[in-house]
Parts: sequence; structure tokens; C-alpha cells
Amino acid sequence: MKIAIVGTGYVGLVSGACFSEVGVDVTCVDIDHAKIDRLRRGEIPIYEPGLAELVSRNSSAGRLHFATSLPEVIDDVEIVFCAVGTPPDEDGSADLSYVLDVAREFGRNIRKHTMLVVKSTVPVGTSELVRAAVRSELEARGCPGIPFELASNPEFLKEGAAIKDFMSPDRVVIGIESEQGRKLMEKLYRPFLLNNFRVMFMDLPSAEMTKYAANAMLATRISFINEIANLCERVGADVNAVRTAMGADARIGSKFLYPGCGYGGSCFPKDVRSLIRTGREYGCDMQVISAVEAVNEKQKSIVFDKLNRIFDGKLDGRRIAMWGLAFKPETDDMRCAPALEVISRLLNAGAIVSVYDPVAMDECRRRLGNAVVYTADMYEAAESADALALLTEWKQFRLPDWSRVSRHMAGSDVVDGRNIYQSSDLAAHGLRLHSIGRK
Repeated sequence: MKIAIVGTGYVGLVSGACFSEVGVDVTCVDIDHAKIDRLRRGEIPIYEPGLAELVSRNSSAGRLHFATSLPEVIDDVEIVFCAVGTPPDEDGSADLSYVLDVAREFGRNIRKHTMLVVKSTVPVGTSELVRAAVRSELEARGCPGIPFELASNPEFLKEGAAIKDFMSPDRVVIGIESEQGRKLMEKLYRPFLLNNFRVMFMDLPSAEMTKYAANAMLATRISFINEIANLCERVGADVNAVRTAMGADARIGSKFLYPGCGYGGSCFPKDVRSLIRTGREYGCDMQVISAVEAVNEKQKSIVFDKLNRIFDGKLDGRRIAMWGLAFKPETDDMRCAPALEVISRLLNAGAIVSVYDPVAMDECRRRLGNAVVYTADMYEAAESADALALLTEWKQFRLPDWSRVSRHMAGSDVVDGRNIYQSSDLAAHGLRLHSIGRK
């Protein structure tokens, strides 16, 4: 079976590599010639554990190819996936221009029955816009009778565990319109059906909504436990004890109930805002989701607020060490990362910020230039620091040599933005721990 995937960003490249791993002949298409040249040389533009090996293996086996033009491959494929970005506009709505560009290119070039599958995260109703764009191009060509099929196949990949999520999914959601289209998608996902993974077929609007609803629910759990943590801190309760007891209830469970300094990344912030915007367009006030966003934006400042209190508002000239820049471990993605908010506020207050992250240093340089001090490792970052803040719970940060940290720091305060440390461990070396939701 041959397919094409337009867009070699996070979703497109991971999807292409994983489909090729199960025997599908995949061509990943991107108009960025430099990016395609890099991929052909085996250079991976994003950090994702295991992805480089997967791309290399399937490229060498002749199952994974790269191209800069959809027309050059469209005649040979049965399915074209649209996996281009949908960045947020200023009003929070999803920018569908790239998706519609793909739809128009599809309409200009198909000559036989071909399926267009939207894998990009798009608001409800996008399928109708895509259909209209394809039909407009077919009519302009004088070929309105060429058959095509639309499908919606949203992704549910976690950065840092995307390959595992794709190969062993909780579920595969597919919005479809006809029995013919269902059979074609069943053929593509047959390797996964053999392992009894759930492929859930539904109508197109329901598939589009499922992606947003799922991410909004996870974001809601994060903001909820952060609010509980902040209250625990005020009343003298321990949020870890509260969270553990809550999670023991089978109706609640423990996933995404970990307090911290807020969520970031490319999905939750964008999708929450887009869902709020969609609700507004249809006259539905998304009150809960709006509160989720507001709580999260406030939570991103909690590490700064603690540092500000430690120094009585006098941060000018203070050296603050920061461990972690990416929005989560196992990625170099800094989009909407809490670290960016903390760094911005520290710099505005006159502080000197020294940073270390295992993989996101280049991304930080791209975003912030020389505004911060870059260091070679976690301990160098802590040298002469008046305080240390943890923003990302990378494994190498989980059990530091606190005696070494204490010897190198000028101060003794550690702000734990992810609640992974124990105060007794630090106190043994003369350090004071400031965590979230604990006394």
C-alpha cells in the first residue's frame, strides 16, 4: 500500500516513519527543500527518542521516501495525509491556511479515486472547508467528476513517547463518510487491528471534536490539581497525600494529577484556546475550559513568584540557576514552556539567569539569543547561584548530588517547579526546598 504524508513536522514525520515500519510505502512531502535534503541525509529536525533510528532503517529498506512536491507522487498513492501545522491566530482560532493549501493542491492533481485524510488538529467543520476547496479546484480543471474521499484521523501522540503511542495506541479515531472509505482505512490500519488495538470509526465532526475534547480534559485535570495544590499550601496540607488518595478512587485515577508550574507545548495551549474560540463562534460559552486556561497562565508564574518572595522582591543582580527549559522531558520543544515565562519575568526584574537543559539548549538560543547564560551541565548552571529552580523533570535532575550543589551555590534556596524533591534530602546539605502544594 502506498501513501503520501504532507508535512514533515512532529506529526507527519513520526506518522510516516511508523507507517513504514509496518510495511506501508510512505512518501513524506514538504515544500521546505532544505528540510527534505536534511531528511534524505538522515538528519532529523526534531528531537524524539528512537525517531532517527526508525527513519534510517525504513529509508534504507526503501519503504520511506522524501519529496518536495505532492504532484510528483500523487498518482501512485491511495491516500494522502494532511499533517501540516495549524498555528493559533491572535484570537485563539486555528490557522487553517496550510490545511487548505494542501486541499487545493490535492484537488489540482488527483486523476483517480484518492482519499484525503486530515491528521492535523483542526476545529469542527474543517472537513467541509476542505471539501469545498477540493471541489473548487476540480471544477476549475473541468473535472468535477473525479471521485475523492475525506477522512479525519486526529493524532494522540505524546512528545517523548510518540513512537510507542503510534505503534501501541490506546485507540485510533477515524472520521469517515462511506463504507468504501472505511475499508480503505481498515486496510491501512490492519497491522494495528491484528494486535487488537481499538480503531473507532465515527462521523467527521465527531472525530474532529474528539481531539479537542481529549486534550481539554487532560488540561483540565492539570489545572484542577494545580489549584488544589495552591490551596494546600495555604492551609498547611500536603498535595502529594491528597493527590495519592484522590487517585486511588477508580472513578478518578492518578494520571495527569501531578501539580507543577503549568502545562505548555504545542497541543494543550493551542487546542484549549481553539476550543474556546469554536464555542464562541457557535454561541456556547466554554466556562470550564476558559477557567482551565486562566489557571494555567497564572500557574506558569508560580516559580517566579516564589523566587520573588524569597528575595523580598529584590531580584536585581541575583543569579538564578534554572534546570530544564523544554515544556516536558524527552523533547526539545519550548513552545509555551513555563520556563519562558519564568525567564522573561526574571530578566525584567534584573536577575541573571544561568540555564541547562539536556536537549533544548539550541532551541533556547534560537528563542532568547544571549539573554541568558548557557552552561555545559546542571552543576555548572548552579555555580554561584543565589537560588536554583527546577522547571523540567528530566531524569538526570531527579537525584542530584546535593552536597555538590550546596558547595557551588552562593545561596541555599531551591524552588521545585515539578514537586520531585524531598525537603529532608536537601536540608541535610543546608538547602531549603520550596515546592508546590506542600508546607
